Amino acid sequence: MKILVDMGHPTDVNLFRNVIEELEKRGHEVKITAADKENTAKILEGYGFDYELRQHYKGLASKAMGVLRNDFWLYNVSKRFKPDIFISPGSPYAAQVSKLFRKPHIAFTNTERAKLAIRLMLPFTDVVCTPSCFKRDLGSKQVRFNSYYELAYLHPNYFKPNHAILEELNLDRNDRYILLRFSALVSHHDIGVKSGFDFKSGREMLEFIKKVEDYGQVFLTSEVELDSELEKYRVTVPTTDFHSFVYYATMYIGEGAKTASEAAVLGVPSIYVSTTRRGYLDELEEKYDLAYTFENREQAFAKAVELLEDENIKNKWQRKREKMLSEKIDTTKFMVEFIEDFATNKVSS
Repeated sequence: MKILVDMGHPTDVNLFRNVIEELEKRGHEVKITAADKENTAKILEGYGFDYELRQHYKGLASKAMGVLRNDFWLYNVSKRFKPDIFISPGSPYAAQVSKLFRKPHIAFTNTERAKLAIRLMLPFTDVVCTPSCFKRDLGSKQVRFNSYYELAYLHPNYFKPNHAILEELNLDRNDRYILLRFSALVSHHDIGVKSGFDFKSGREMLEFIKKVEDYGQVFLTSEVELDSELEKYRVTVPTTDFHSFVYYATMYIGEGAKTASEAAVLGVPSIYVSTTRRGYLDELEEKYDLAYTFENREQAFAKAVELLEDENIKNKWQRKREKMLSEKIDTTKFMVEFIEDFATNKVSS
């Protein structure tokens, strides 16, 4: 079977990488297409994947104009590859082009706020797979599974932390460090979203960092421009070792929902700072007490201090993680089997 996987965001690489490897082990041929967005190409290369890049458009008007252009680009790629099935994280392009070729399209989505992408994709797709905690009802095409996207690559069946990353940063297992993330909030599902940290200046950023620094060494990832005084906090690790760096952290505080959920499923106390909510983070909070969502930095900092004053917090969160893992399925296994079964049933029907 020939499978085309279309990705739109760097995090999609993590969602699909084990799925692609398993499908190829089973004898299927996989073609990867992706948006030329942020460090997507670098991550694909880091995992040794071949791929073709389509243009990434910024801004709502440009994105609207780019739909037909990217459809035309993907149509030409598909015409050469001749896929039997299209797979994507809810890509409108893959869904729309799949209909032109009269081939099935399976979407995997977990972000309720991705309303525009879902609206453009849903009429053309055959099925939409969402985590069971997804808060929207997408109708008869929706299939829910009892797990999280992050367990496609952070489940113990696939993820083993690499302790060497600590040595590269002159750290050891007993060092307490906190990972902060400042996000640019420029994705289509971030339109109209107000920053959770709501910093008005670099000085306010630095003041917040200094307060957190009282409880452990601070490392920072940022999509927003930083001045020289803040750059010293920025951490740079190989993309293939980033989740090991998160695993050994004492805490995560940030505006990135994806990193918040990754930290949580790794058993790291996770504080998401945002004026919006996510179904998967709400479940990780309400059912497993692994993550928390706060609308502003003052609330986030107060919770962080409460947690960081507990010297045994890492062990407590690892026990919570074990409970969560015992109740969730292997996402990669589900995706691979669903893709094969769906494609087989479509062909036979």
